[in-house]
Amino acid sequence: MKVVILAGGLGTRISEESHLRPKPMIEIGDKPILWHIMKEYSHFGFNEFIICLGYKQHIVKEFFADYYLYSSDVTFDLSKNSMEVHNHYAEPWKVTLVDTGLHTMTGGRIKRVRDYIGDETFMLTYGDGVSDVNIKELLEFHRSHGKIGTLTAIAVDQRFGVLDIGREGKIREFAEKEEKDESVVNGGYMVFEPRIFDYLEDDSTVFEKEPLKQLAHEDELRAFLHKGFWKCMDTQREKEQLEKLWASGKAPWKVWE
Repeated sequence: MKVVILAGGLGTRISEESHLRPKPMIEIGDKPILWHIMKEYSHFGFNEFIICLGYKQHIVKEFFADYYLYSSDVTFDLSKNSMEVHNHYAEPWKVTLVDTGLHTMTGGRIKRVRDYIGDETFMLTYGDGVSDVNIKELLEFHRSHGKIGTLTAIAVDQRFGVLDIGREGKIREFAEKEEKDESVVNGGYMVFEPRIFDYLEDDSTVFEKEPLKQLAHEDELRAFLHKGFWKCMDTQREKEQLEKLWASGKAPWKVWE
């Protein structure tokens, strides 16, 4: 199953760093947060990724083009113009990097990668948030209810899409970016059936607005409740919080070790 990661936004709230590189390429430890997210999915056996790019997309492409070198020791013999790679290490990943446009909205980015997804169930998340959500259990929950989409619901005081959740995870309403204390919000880590593409019109489609609201209205959206760790790197302060957790050796999202 393919994992689609939205990584094309401008990252204006963390402009201290995003003026130099895309937000998903901002590092936690010595690796981009995008790498951390991919390691989470890989831990559960999901190794095929489609990354929706936009702002400074070349930086993401260069990272993966040179990944083999980044993760190995290398000897360069300049007199012979040769290179020897030591302790070869590579992730078991297949990564498709797609230019989905500089100003394309989230729904438009998803629509642009339809041909790479095919007619199959796929996972979807944002390229700026990490969690210890059990992705295997998330997928099992999605398959159990037979609806078009599943969102991972997080209880936090944040600036994200607010969910009105009923019995058995039914999402009765999706309200984007309301200011409510201790609200249950959309934390990403989503699963969708290919029928979702019927709800995406063009580049101007904001996924978190009409598509998700319409799915909720039609009773085609369910919430997978996650009570564990979740953190979005939306500001410099949040980036520093994640750095501190990583440096402590007790990063909750590091499920792969």
